[in-house]
Amino acid sequence: MSYGSVIHPGGLKLLAANYLHDVDLSPIDKAWELAVQVHQGGKHFSGEPYLIHVLEVASTLASMHLDLDTILAGLLHGALKNGVSFADLEKQFGSDVAYIVSGTTKITSVQYNNKLTSQAENVRRMLLAMAKDIRVLLVRLIDRLQDMLLLDLVDRPRQLEVARETMDLFAPLAGRLGIDWLKRQLEDFSFKYLYPAEFDDLNERLESSLEERQRYVDETISILYAKLREGNVSPTRILGRPKHLYSIYKKLVVQNIPLERVYDKVAFRIIVANVKGCYEALGIIHANWAPVPGRIKDFISVPKANNYQSMHTTVVGPHEHFIEIQIRTEEMDRVAQEGIAAHWAYKEGQKVDDRDARLFRELKKLVTSLQDVEDSREFLESLRGELHDPEVFALTPNGEVREFPAQSCPIDFAYAIHTEVGNHCAGAKVNGRLVPLKYELQNGDIVEIITSPNQRPRRGWLDMVKTSRARARIRSWLRREENEKALLLGREICERELKKHDMTLKRMVKSGHIKLLLKTLRCNSLDDMLIKVGSGAITIQNLLKALDPPEMRQDNEATAQQLSPEELAASMVSQQRGNGSRSGSAISIDGIDDMLAKVSLCCHPVPGDPIVGFITTGRGVSVHKADCPNLLSSDPQRWIEVYWNNPESQQYRAEIQVITDNSKGIFVDISSAVAADMATIVEISAHKTPADTVEFSIALEIRDLEHLQVLLKHLRQMESVISARRV
Repeated sequence: MSYGSVIHPGGLKLLAANYLHDVDLSPIDKAWELAVQVHQGGKHFSGEPYLIHVLEVASTLASMHLDLDTILAGLLHGALKNGVSFADLEKQFGSDVAYIVSGTTKITSVQYNNKLTSQAENVRRMLLAMAKDIRVLLVRLIDRLQDMLLLDLVDRPRQLEVARETMDLFAPLAGRLGIDWLKRQLEDFSFKYLYPAEFDDLNERLESSLEERQRYVDETISILYAKLREGNVSPTRILGRPKHLYSIYKKLVVQNIPLERVYDKVAFRIIVANVKGCYEALGIIHANWAPVPGRIKDFISVPKANNYQSMHTTVVGPHEHFIEIQIRTEEMDRVAQEGIAAHWAYKEGQKVDDRDARLFRELKKLVTSLQDVEDSREFLESLRGELHDPEVFALTPNGEVREFPAQSCPIDFAYAIHTEVGNHCAGAKVNGRLVPLKYELQNGDIVEIITSPNQRPRRGWLDMVKTSRARARIRSWLRREENEKALLLGREICERELKKHDMTLKRMVKSGHIKLLLKTLRCNSLDDMLIKVGSGAITIQNLLKALDPPEMRQDNEATAQQLSPEELAASMVSQQRGNGSRSGSAISIDGIDDMLAKVSLCCHPVPGDPIVGFITTGRGVSVHKADCPNLLSSDPQRWIEVYWNNPESQQYRAEIQVITDNSKGIFVDISSAVAADMATIVEISAHKTPADTVEFSIALEIRDLEHLQVLLKHLRQMESVISARRV
């Protein structure tokens, strides 16, 4: 006897018939026949027949009162991996069903480098499909819920893998859709498998006090009814339910308190007839019990992004216990429990109400913000960050609410508005007052972003922002800027090396020889090669190998192997050249403002010093003194010849140490001597030594090495100076 004859969709059709009135349900039988044909003998990862799994998924979707296409997609959600084509599904059940099934199907035919990349690409694919039709995510969430119900049938590594993905991704996505019951179940199941000892301990302790808590709930509900009626508010119903285990566990961990001190283990929900009744009920509750400061939240006038509306307050209730109370209307309660599933319009092109349209916009922003994140680890981390539980609600000047994690700053706010606003964020006003960009946003802040066309993202912003959206956009800008620098630098390096072979890039492209060079260096395009050379991914030695004939290559390699780092650096040193070099050349240095060549901060070279360049990853060339320890301990394959170019108009930092007698007025004397030689003191510090001398550490701005040597000579000639040297 086949599974298909024992398992049948009769119960599913009854569920659907309860609310899909005047709808032809025969496609359910047709979909079931195809499912039996495709999955006959197939097993779910838990070991049970796959037909039971697809029927459970479809039945849960029907219990949520979702449309027929969603139910059909639930029955067929594994069909594409088992020989059924997209065209067949589209022909038999329509384009919507085929699209939903396709969106919920994991990519298994492509081999990825590692499991992380595979996971990231499957999640990315699901999110892109979700942005077009939210039903893709609804089917995927219920599919995951059914997986979690059977997770105790698989081995421990598999449990941990599925539970972690569920906690990090699927539970937050259910929360983003506002489906509270589903979010709670996914979190509690994940908690059970991720932290089994803590789950069992907490569950046992709560079970032992269940009878006592139930008495308290019943008593409190009676008191709430009485107080509200005294105030002429007639609640439709009052509910008291224990908070789910994971929410209690989070409170224990975050607040670092024992279970006995978690007083609001029960959340009370008061359902009233209308919005006016919500605010009247809140007033009555606060008149009878003292509210806890900072725990009053009005999500009615300012709904959450997932359309959740309710009034929240925590008060010191009966018997001095802290209790959390939520006040809402019947419609608000339905949306709070079912989220987007409480409405019928799921698809683009159909009419959606304003609340759902807002939610769809937020979900599309989520997808858009992650499209440019290529690195798999960064993508998954950014997604987890985007799915945070918001703790701060700030407003734009026109009253639009934005949600953020705790400790977010105005830069996070700017990127939440638009990428360009974030990229050019120069300042912010909060509640009409100018604040620094590191200011931490507070609930209710009205934030106005000040932009400037000259402003651009800075690397230090990454330490300030808290939202993944802002972090991803800043990284994207920095990466693009680094690639532009690497492209310019790579072009300069290649042109220089090609010139040694009486060749130019332009002539190589025209002759077609560039194709051979790209193939040898394994580059996709000319720009790809130039960026890799400029970022150090392709070393100058590798470039030379690609350009030199084999016999020359052997001579060069043998010579390079015989030289120590000190000898190699000395051989690369070029004396300062005249003004014949092009100003701004990528492999010269004409000041610290040059985009591609930066004076290193470790050794502070100045014009006249022997110098060697080090190709950094995406940040141009860092110029070091030839004897700099940091340079000599680095990879010589990333060294490059550099030279001073037109330095006269620039100032360079140098550090000196001066030891003097401990005499009156010596500080003024040293400062005057420096000023007399037209140098500028940037920093100065002094301390008295045990030998009753004074040791000065001075950072100066000077023109070049000759200027510095003259200054040191004049300092040494002073009567009170014992020694003066560069450090």
